[in-house]
Amino acid sequence: MSKLAWLLLCLTFAATLLGLASTAQDDQTTAFIASAVFGSLLLLTLIVGRRIKFDPILR
Repeated sequence: MSKLAWLLLCLTFAATLLGLASTAQDDQTTAFIASAVFGSLLLLTLIVGRRIKFDPILR
């Protein structure tokens, strides 16, 4: 995984924990929305990274 993917994984994990630990409804909603955004960006980063690394012509 790239450094960007690791960063997004950590941000997703931190936002999820913040949402679970928060008591206010607004804070939970904001944290879970941030977690969903970071998770989506992580998935996109992993897909793009896989496409760039896989090139059978270079062998």
